[in-house]
Amino acid sequence: MSERGKWQGMWTIVRFNWPFYLIAMLVLIAAGAGILLSHALWLKIGFGFALFGSTYFLVGSLGVSHQVYDRSDLYKWKWLERALSGLNAKQIVFCHSGFDEASQDLIERYPSADWILLDHYDPAQMTEASIQRARKRYPPTQGTQAAPYDRWPVVGESADLVFGLLAIHELRSEAERSAWFAEAQRCLKPGGRVVLAEHVRDFANFVAFGPGFLHFHSVGSWQRCWEIAGFQMIDHFRVTPWVRIFVIFKP
Repeated sequence: MSERGKWQGMWTIVRFNWPFYLIAMLVLIAAGAGILLSHALWLKIGFGFALFGSTYFLVGSLGVSHQVYDRSDLYKWKWLERALSGLNAKQIVFCHSGFDEASQDLIERYPSADWILLDHYDPAQMTEASIQRARKRYPPTQGTQAAPYDRWPVVGESADLVFGLLAIHELRSEAERSAWFAEAQRCLKPGGRVVLAEHVRDFANFVAFGPGFLHFHSVGSWQRCWEIAGFQMIDHFRVTPWVRIFVIFKP
């Protein structure tokens, strides 16, 4: 399996979101200069808040990104032993939403399985500049099929496992995510599983990413979506305080 660089995950975040980090760096420099050059106390206080905010964003978000994507077990995949315990996955569906840095590692880890790679990217809806940059730098893995989130080119009740790793949150409404789970329900055999890895809208992600945590969805929202589709959760655990793994199955 290809080995990830020690700082690969953090620098990937920077490359895809560089305008935000550039702005934060410029604010930090301007605020520092403002504190040194200003004479009025209220200006120094204002620049102090700007300095603190920009430093907190840079150190906090990049530090957490490094911890999650470079130092944790997330991409070492040991957590899969728990998530897939007792499951003999012969056909696996891997879904992403425009950026895929995991499928090749997983295919090499489970080479005997029959893999179906689906890309749900929709340029009309997923308009964030970071996704555009990601797709230019990391094109989809060979063999990936473009597929609407609610219509997969997969035979009904043929799959044993569906992966949705840090990708399905790009479906912004509960209706869209419910439709994604409904397709997973259609494609999975009875007893099949969905393994979902996501940041969620919780305190830990708020502390790490500030207002950016609103890009994620709450645990309650995820649960409503998979329960509408008829799934049941059989396990739920964390990989670091910021990423949760949900293991759900089709009765």
